[in-house]
Amino acid sequence: MKKKTWFVTGASKGLGLSLVKTLLAEDYPVAATSRALGELQTAVGATSANFLPLSVNLTDEKSVATAIDETIKRFGSIDVVVNNAGYGLAGALEELSDAEARANFDINVFGSLNVIRQVLPHLRKQMSGHIFNIASIGGFTGGFPGFGIYCATKFAVHGFSESLAEEVKAFGIRVTVVSPGYFRTNFLDAASLNVPSHPIEDYKSVREVQSVHQNNYNGNQPGDPDKASAALIQVAEGKDALLHLFLGPDAYALAEQKMRAVQNDMDAIRETATATNI
Repeated sequence: MKKKTWFVTGASKGLGLSLVKTLLAEDYPVAATSRALGELQTAVGATSANFLPLSVNLTDEKSVATAIDETIKRFGSIDVVVNNAGYGLAGALEELSDAEARANFDINVFGSLNVIRQVLPHLRKQMSGHIFNIASIGGFTGGFPGFGIYCATKFAVHGFSESLAEEVKAFGIRVTVVSPGYFRTNFLDAASLNVPSHPIEDYKSVREVQSVHQNNYNGNQPGDPDKASAALIQVAEGKDALLHLFLGPDAYALAEQKMRAVQNDMDAIRETATATNI
């Protein structure tokens, strides 16, 4: 049986790189994208016929469309799409400029939407496919000072993924929104985590959280990205249409804490809040 063809964005580092390496080791055909083609090729270190490295600007729909067409020309189809490209942004809401906030949305949200918009005609035609949208546990619970904009981008990924799942169900297409906790990737490196151009001195708690992430968590995250990659492959090959995939015991703990907190708030004012109809 022919193995599924994967299309993975943001594949030169982090979870995307781990996933591409794992897939190639298991003989899956893989198209992998990055802004820097040379960096991607060096990072993956593979030259097999199953590997198609692509230079893509996710904010440019023509660039995305070309990459998808090249993948289908090479492998005949696209079966699994992984919207992994994105970057972190630390800073209080007041500190971050409009341009800094919008730039984070452009990649983390609109980049994924560009891929979805361009790949869906192909998936609808073949009446099958699976789209993984990589969010974050910070897209399910936002109680992280200094990460409000980043969390907002990932909350958006959760929202459009849930709607997308209902929209494409009739075409045999599955959607999974992935919420990882802390994994040992370069997400917290200076090259991947943007900070405010004009920090405000008063936000001491934000600086403390930022410092802990950059200096204490970075490189010491408990999660193994190779095990996360294996989980994605298992879900893609499984029969169940899994919409929500939390990865890591920390992600599970934070998600359960959020659900309990919401339930407690609802219960606290249920009588008044549900007596609002005419």
